[in-house]
Amino acid sequence: MDCLYANPAARRHGQLDVNHKKQPLQTSRPYNIAHRGSNGEIPEETSAAYLRAIEEGADFIETDILASKDGHLICFHDVTLENTTDIGNRTEFAARKRTYEVQGANMTGWFVVDFTLRELKSLRVKQRYDFRDQQYNWKYDILTFDEFILIALHADRVVGVYPEIKSPIFINQHVKWSGGKKFEDKFVETLLKYGYKGKYMSEDWLKKPLFIQSFAPTSLIYISNMTNAPKLLLIDETTVPTQDTNQSYYEITSNDYLTFIRKYVIGIGPWKDTIIPPENNHLGPATDLVARAHALNLQVHPYTFRNENKFLHFNFHQDPYAEYEYWVREIGVDALFTDFTGSLHKYQEWTTPHQKKEKKCRGTPA
Repeated sequence: MDCLYANPAARRHGQLDVNHKKQPLQTSRPYNIAHRGSNGEIPEETSAAYLRAIEEGADFIETDILASKDGHLICFHDVTLENTTDIGNRTEFAARKRTYEVQGANMTGWFVVDFTLRELKSLRVKQRYDFRDQQYNWKYDILTFDEFILIALHADRVVGVYPEIKSPIFINQHVKWSGGKKFEDKFVETLLKYGYKGKYMSEDWLKKPLFIQSFAPTSLIYISNMTNAPKLLLIDETTVPTQDTNQSYYEITSNDYLTFIRKYVIGIGPWKDTIIPPENNHLGPATDLVARAHALNLQVHPYTFRNENKFLHFNFHQDPYAEYEYWVREIGVDALFTDFTGSLHKYQEWTTPHQKKEKKCRGTPA
């Protein structure tokens, strides 16, 4: 069957708990994280993009979680819909355009929080970048968090999930749940419903691997009382403060702050150009962020690796494999977010095929 057209929910719930019979998650080399699925090929965060990523060898499939007007959790990156859906052509929704404050700045568009799940499901998704393959535009709808999880659970091998608590301040301002529950509560409830639990490298975690990520440290601290699953603090560009605590890049990458946050997270996820700031599209001197994080037993999962020449620094001579080689061998990162899962998998199979030695469990709480 063509993987693109497979039904991710074809099996019944009673058949879900079969991970012990599947090929286990590889733990001998840096994790291959399918950033919004294999979105270099297929529109991001769609069932087809995730199925392709699994087919190509992803260890984890990654998604951004937002909420609809009626409180359903969905897989979508932007708080507005126009960049990757057909909302602009839907005349029945023309009057829904709004202006809201998002992370301290006014933003105008069609916001996910102003649409019910049924309305969001009626939209069709397109490729974000016009220089990527357009043939899959308008074929797929927006996924729910539940549908995303089922894609991972129905894979023929153990595939981890890597969801982000996206824009929690904004979501909690505009979406309300009964009983005073917050966005973060619903996020964790969904994961627990499907049996995602356990510390990093525990037996439970290896059966259903999970990393929880967020740019908002208060959200990660808040959920630490609800789940012991591993969490990572995402780190934006050097000019962008944290969305909830308004701390600078330099504050949250200081030794003092990393020592504090390691009580709640097992790693950090920095934008790769903050680890090695470029100069005129050449690599500049590397910072000591990776070394300092590793010294504190924190993993480092940089984002985002992309094959296209416009995203590759000149040092790599238009060769994405050279970029992977540099980050894995020279910088020594623990995982990589990539838009091209197949390329990273091929590189790893060429360089570290079927390695049996287990990876050091960096990030495992003492």
